[in-house]
Amino acid sequence: MDSFSSPSSGSPPKLSTDDIMTQLRTQLEQAYAEEFLETVRGKCFDKCITKPGSSLSGSESSCISRCIDRYMEATGIIGKALFNQRH
Repeated sequence: MDSFSSPSSGSPPKLSTDDIMTQLRTQLEQAYAEEFLETVRGKCFDKCITKPGSSLSGSESSCISRCIDRYMEATGIIGKALFNQRH
């Protein structure tokens, strides 16, 4: 018998639909956070950091802050538009 047809004594517990949805939500949130950080790191760093060094200048710091704010605002607008489109 193969492992698919034989019962196993250590079978994983059955997950409810709510448990599966919670796990999926958690994974999506983590993926979104990683994508957000990668995008901000790439776009804002490339745009704002003209001379990489050991610290940020005041103008670089302000640029990074504005860039992140704009990206978060744009992401919120897109999220709302997608959410409203579904409902």
